[in-house]
Amino acid sequence: MTEETPGFDEKPDVPSDAASEDAAQAESADKAGSAPAGDVPDVALQAQLDQVRTALNERTTDLQRLQAEYQNYRRRVERDRVTVKEIAAANLLSELLPTLDDIGRAREHGELLGGFKSVAESLETVVAKLGLQQFGKEGEPFDPTIHEALMHSYAPDVTETTCVAILQPGYRIGERTIRPARVAVAEPQPGAQGPKSTSDEDAKASDEESGGPEEG
Repeated sequence: MTEETPGFDEKPDVPSDAASEDAAQAESADKAGSAPAGDVPDVALQAQLDQVRTALNERTTDLQRLQAEYQNYRRRVERDRVTVKEIAAANLLSELLPTLDDIGRAREHGELLGGFKSVAESLETVVAKLGLQQFGKEGEPFDPTIHEALMHSYAPDVTETTCVAILQPGYRIGERTIRPARVAVAEPQPGAQGPKSTSDEDAKASDEESGGPEEG
């Protein structure tokens, strides 16, 4: 009669406390291994956000530059439009200046009468609407930028070069001079002394009569 012995396929008993400890260690290892993996998406997202912000700043700068260029373009177009308009009007009105001169001479001689007067006044109204302005008055200081001196003389009653007669009026459109005023000018008499010089001479004569200025 043989005696039965325990088989080798039977598993030995393992204490439950050891099994719980092994499970806790494995869970901790899983958590430790997964923590760095969670930080990677955050870093990548921050990098993408920085790229988007940089691109937005660049696009904003480009837009501001384009707006400034467009405003400058509009100002140039408006300035050129006004300049072209003034040049076109100046070219047209320059052809009418002799007619306006004839009208002015007829008015001075009392010959602007009847239907001719109505036509002349209508023409003057039209050219005024186009921006034509007449300038040049007797007694105003001579300005070589807007006056053309055709006659020259000396006068004792002027202290500077003065327009004493308007031989032909000048015309302008805005700041553009179409024709300078043609004038006769007078200058002070050579050797004439101004008010200040006269006062100095009087003071000098008074000092001589009193024996010279008093010394302090």
